[in-house]
Amino acid sequence: MRAAPSNSFPFTAIVGMDDLQLALILATISPAIGGVLIRGEKGTAKSTAVRALTEILPPLDVVPGCRFSCDPDRPDPTCPDGPHAVTEGAEVRAARLVELPVGATEDRVLGSLHLEKALAEGITAYEPGLLAAAHRGLLYVDEVNLLHDHLVDVLLDAAAMGRASVERDGVSVTHPARFVLVGTMNPEEGELRPQLLDRFGLTVDVVASRDPAVRVEVMRARLTYEADPESFVARYDGAQRELAERIVKARDLLTEVILTDSALRQIAEICASFDVDGMRADLVTARTAVAHAAWSGRTVVEVDDVRAAAKLALPHRRRRNPFDAPGLDDQQLEEAINNSTPPEDPDDDGPDDPSGGPGGGADNSASSEGGSSESEEQSIGQTAAGPAPCGDVAGSSAPYKARLLSVQVAGTGVAGRRSRAITEVGRVVGDRGRVGREAGRPHLLGTMRNAAPYQKVRGRSGPGLVVRADDVRLAVREGREGNLVLFCVDASGSMGTKKRMGEVKTAIVSLLLDAYQRRDTVGLVTFAGAAATVALPPTGSVETAVRRLESLPTGGRTPLAEGLLQAAEVLRIAAIRDPRRRPLLVLVTDGRATHGDNAFARARQAAGWLAQRGTATVVVDCEPRRGVRLGLSSELAADLGAEYLDLGDVAAGNLVRTVIERKAA
Repeated sequence: MRAAPSNSFPFTAIVGMDDLQLALILATISPAIGGVLIRGEKGTAKSTAVRALTEILPPLDVVPGCRFSCDPDRPDPTCPDGPHAVTEGAEVRAARLVELPVGATEDRVLGSLHLEKALAEGITAYEPGLLAAAHRGLLYVDEVNLLHDHLVDVLLDAAAMGRASVERDGVSVTHPARFVLVGTMNPEEGELRPQLLDRFGLTVDVVASRDPAVRVEVMRARLTYEADPESFVARYDGAQRELAERIVKARDLLTEVILTDSALRQIAEICASFDVDGMRADLVTARTAVAHAAWSGRTVVEVDDVRAAAKLALPHRRRRNPFDAPGLDDQQLEEAINNSTPPEDPDDDGPDDPSGGPGGGADNSASSEGGSSESEEQSIGQTAAGPAPCGDVAGSSAPYKARLLSVQVAGTGVAGRRSRAITEVGRVVGDRGRVGREAGRPHLLGTMRNAAPYQKVRGRSGPGLVVRADDVRLAVREGREGNLVLFCVDASGSMGTKKRMGEVKTAIVSLLLDAYQRRDTVGLVTFAGAAATVALPPTGSVETAVRRLESLPTGGRTPLAEGLLQAAEVLRIAAIRDPRRRPLLVLVTDGRATHGDNAFARARQAAGWLAQRGTATVVVDCEPRRGVRLGLSSELAADLGAEYLDLGDVAAGNLVRTVIERKAA
């Protein structure tokens, strides 16, 4: 937990991020919206904006000594530190920003049993977690896409319910947890699952402006701030106070805003026109429109409010395929608004719209900017994928659904959804000693069993156990792990017809879809011509891998040895960066090596070296079945100690099944 420093970068000094600032403000006005997800490339000041927000939030009155920050005027009757008397007085403190690290455990988030009091004093005491500390404040999760899925579920449930419940180890506690949840993420590092995306109220895509004038203004503001933070902050003091006062007024006005039946119908028609799933989109859009009306000083929701709300609430709810990028087309939004029933002012006796009609309002420029940002993000993604392919490009067919098979031998990798493993989450299968002051969920029975033989020596004379730090045992849990699946793909001219390469891409895309669902890390190495290329370093962004694969051209000679050596180097670096993630190399080739002297002999030598390193490999043979078959891929598979699979047998999940079964070896 940390509080934003007093000299943090001012919220009102942020340049070129109007949509992000609006989303954060609306979420603070109405926490029922459900929080904000900020998606953007690295270096776009996502974290700066979130930390700056706390400086403009009004201070809180809290019950003195309450660990859950209860409001003295309306204390929560179920507060574990209560009951609180209304006459207890108040303690004033600043709004709190609580940061949740990616490696946080469920105990740290929800809270847990106070082990020392339970064992030494024989009482059940609850030790609050981060959700309790974030009550009536902000909970910030950087790189939320890298957080374990079950923790994201916990956070979003608490944000939606306004309460957190703990039922474990004899502890049964429910406490208030109303906070503004803000998550930031870089899509290149992997997406959130659509089910989790939908749970965030609003989303904003942030990209750096391509306007040199705006970039100059950003640099000037940042350099001036770094040179003299105190003077820079003082310069924006008046604007900060005005913004804080406006937020307070909007909060007070929120309950007076009227959401007419026609406005509700317009919201429903817009959501239906974008074919979103469920009703959460409608509810979030309605709450956001009410908050925007209060922010604008109005007591009736108008079309500008609906437009602004839809722009923030719908982009991440339009995904129809796991590999579709979130986004909202502004022209489609305007068409949906124009084709919907416009809101009516209940106090308006005439047909004239005082706001200037559906096309008016200050949000038109914002909508235009949003469209520009989306197109820029798309162009950035295209640029990142590399130059346009110069060879023949084959497209894949619709991917097939992979069969879910589990690995019988448990590993010790990072939490995921594929293989059995000893991880931080899952069912308890044993206990182990704690290393130093290592954090983790204690194993109560194991701790008691460890301390029991020494009670007489330690002079215990009453109830409870005398427990020392070295008595504590931690629970060993068995869950599921994710894996690194590295594709090494032959993109040379020997791969044959476009149809054949299309079959190869379809098989790989099917495995990528399975990896997306199982939370694997993937990478892509291609080889053609005279060299091998790391088309995609190991990443959680399966969507990027699919885009790189689809644009992969074929042609030229076959540098098979270079491809294997490049794949080995990628795996070596990946093992240093993430040693707990077990790798699997999927080599897709016809086995021919035509670049350089003794090309196939060098390829076999590289294969033998990979086998000595114990690299688990699957070889997919792409040699055409018609004509003379050389069988080089099977020889290569023998050198690698790999599973051999003919491309013709890759259907209905056969490749996925082979990959998973190979991991069990």
